[in-house]
Amino acid sequence: MEAVLWQTLAGTRGGPNRVRILRALDDRPRNANRLAEDLDLAYNTVRHHLDVLEDNGIVTSPDEDYGAVYLPSDRARANWDTIEEILSQVDS
Repeated sequence: MEAVLWQTLAGTRGGPNRVRILRALDDRPRNANRLAEDLDLAYNTVRHHLDVLEDNGIVTSPDEDYGAVYLPSDRARANWDTIEEILSQVDS
């Protein structure tokens, strides 16, 4: 999981936005629309990054409906020390 976290959050051009999204979700779970508003990002951009984060097991949503609320996954929580290290090194 550590390698996945580094690649997803720090190893790609989209990493800084994924870091911003993960920080926001750590603060409180929210849906894609609220994330887009709170982070001043396009909704489609947020959806793309949520899909990447979800595909890599970093965030999860109990619903698959429109308006689904996202939060950090249990796997991400178990590796939160690594995430904190990445967050401290990635400019966002």
